[in-house]
Amino acid sequence: MRSRESGSIGSEARSSTSLISRRAALLLAGAMVVTLAADPAEAFFKRKEKATQLKANTPKTKAATVTEVLEDEREAAPMLTVESPYFMSRAIVRYERIAAAGGWPEIEPSKEFAKGGEGPAVIALKQRLAIEGYLLDEGQFDEAYDGITERAVVRFQRNHGLQPTGKVGKSTIKELNVPVLVRLATLRANLTRLEEYSRDLAQRYLTVNIPAAQLEAVSDGAVYSRHNIIAGKPDRPSPVVSAKISDLNFNPYWNAPASIVAKDIIPALIKDPEHLQKLNIRVFDGVGGPEIDPATVDWSRTPGDRYHFRQEPGEENAMASVKINFPSPFGVYMHDTPTKQLFDAGDRYFSSGCVRVDQIHVLVNWILRGQDGWDIERIREVADLAERLDVKVLDGPQVRWVYLTGWVTEDGSVNFRPDIYELDGSGFVVGQPLPIGQGNGSERWVTKPLPYGYDDQNNAALPVEIDGDIEQQHAKSSGPIKIIRKTNFNTRPAAPTTKVVGENDTPGLGKQDAN
Repeated sequence: MRSRESGSIGSEARSSTSLISRRAALLLAGAMVVTLAADPAEAFFKRKEKATQLKANTPKTKAATVTEVLEDEREAAPMLTVESPYFMSRAIVRYERIAAAGGWPEIEPSKEFAKGGEGPAVIALKQRLAIEGYLLDEGQFDEAYDGITERAVVRFQRNHGLQPTGKVGKSTIKELNVPVLVRLATLRANLTRLEEYSRDLAQRYLTVNIPAAQLEAVSDGAVYSRHNIIAGKPDRPSPVVSAKISDLNFNPYWNAPASIVAKDIIPALIKDPEHLQKLNIRVFDGVGGPEIDPATVDWSRTPGDRYHFRQEPGEENAMASVKINFPSPFGVYMHDTPTKQLFDAGDRYFSSGCVRVDQIHVLVNWILRGQDGWDIERIREVADLAERLDVKVLDGPQVRWVYLTGWVTEDGSVNFRPDIYELDGSGFVVGQPLPIGQGNGSERWVTKPLPYGYDDQNNAALPVEIDGDIEQQHAKSSGPIKIIRKTNFNTRPAAPTTKVVGENDTPGLGKQDAN
C-alpha cells in the first residue's frame, strides 16, 4: 500500500516559487546591505583584511530558516499564542500514548532515503513517520520513497529546525532516533514556560525564541514576518524577559561592555596602537567624562572597567543602523549588525547576550506602523544619513524573549529545537541563565543581575555584561593619563547632536546620547 500524507502535523512544504516571492517581497521592503565589518564581539575586535574577514565569518552550516514576510496563512501560525499551553497539553497526551505503546523504532542510515529510492529501509522509515503523525498509518507500507514520503520528511525537518531537503541524512536520522521519553520530557519542560510566556499577550507582540534563533512579529493572531536572529553564546547567554518596546535609536553609539573591553579591545589595542582609530572608537574617563588620549595610557596595566569606550555611528559600528529598546533588568536590546552574513549560519549563537535581527528595517517599520509618517523609505533614508536620531514608540508592541525548546502550533505541529543553554530539566522559565557549566538546578539562572561574573576559570571576576550595557565605572589606578579638551587623536568627526522625536514632540535638537 502506498503511503498517504497525514494532515495532522504541519502544513504543506513551501514551493520554491512561493519562497522566492517572499524573499523578493522582503528585499523590496528593506534593502539588504551586506558589509564585511568584523563581528561585534571577540571577532569584531580582531581586525583583519576584508578577504580574511569574509573567510572567517563564512557560516560553517547553512541556516534552515529564512527571514520572510508571510504570505501563506498556513505558515502564519505563531510559535507563541494565548492557546499555546492548551496545544502543548494535547501534544503531551499524544506523546504519552506513543510512549505507552512502545515508542518508535530506531532508523538506520540508508541510500534508499531519497525520492525514487526503494527498499525495506523505506518501510521502516514510513512506520517511524506514521507513529509521530507525519504519515497516515494504514497498517501496511510499500518500499517506495515517493513524493508523499518526501513531503512528510520535509515537514519533519522543518519542525526540528533542519534543512528541508526531503532527504534523510545524518542530522535527520539523529532527530528521528531521539527516544519518545526524551521528547516527552522536553514537552513537559516547556509547558510551564508556555504558561508564563503566554500570559496577558496583547494583540501585537514580538516573540524572540532563543533556541530557535528566530523572531516573529505577530498581529491579530497571525505572523506578519519571521526573522533570523543571532542570540547569545552558551558562555554569554541571552536572558528571558518580557517588556514593551519603548524607543528606537537610529545610528546609535555602541558602548563597549567592560568584559569585551578586557577580553578583546585592550589586547587588540596593545598589538595595534591605531586599533581604536580604525574602528572609530573614542575613550572617556567614565560615562559622561572627558575624552582621553589612549596613547597616554599603559593598557597592559589597565582593567577593562577603568574607561568608557564608545564607538561612533558609522559602517563599522557594532549596532549598525538601529537599536530597539525596552525595559530590562539585564540591559539587553535588539539591534542591527554590520556582519549580516552570519544570519545565513545554522547555529546563530555569536552575541554577548543581545539579539541581532536580520532585515531589521522591516521589523522597525512594523513596530512604528505609520507613526508620525514613518514608513520603510523614511527608515532607510534616516539609516543612510548616519545621523543620530531617537524615536519614542507610541503604544509599542509587547516583546517576549523566550526559551522554547519545544512548542506546538494551532495545526498540531510539534516543534523541537536544541537545548542550547542546557536548561531543560532545571526548572528554568524566566531570568538570566548562567554560562554552561556554572550552577546546578535552580542555581543555573538568576532573576536579577549578579553583582559579579566569572572568568574563564569560573573564578569570581568583573560583572557579566551584555553587548552594549555599561558597567559602573571603577576608579582604579592605571598610570598617568592625559585628558583631552579637544580631540587630537581621532581624525573622524564626532556624531551629530542627537535629535529626539516622539509623543508631543516635533523634530528638533535634543540631548547628546550617552548610552
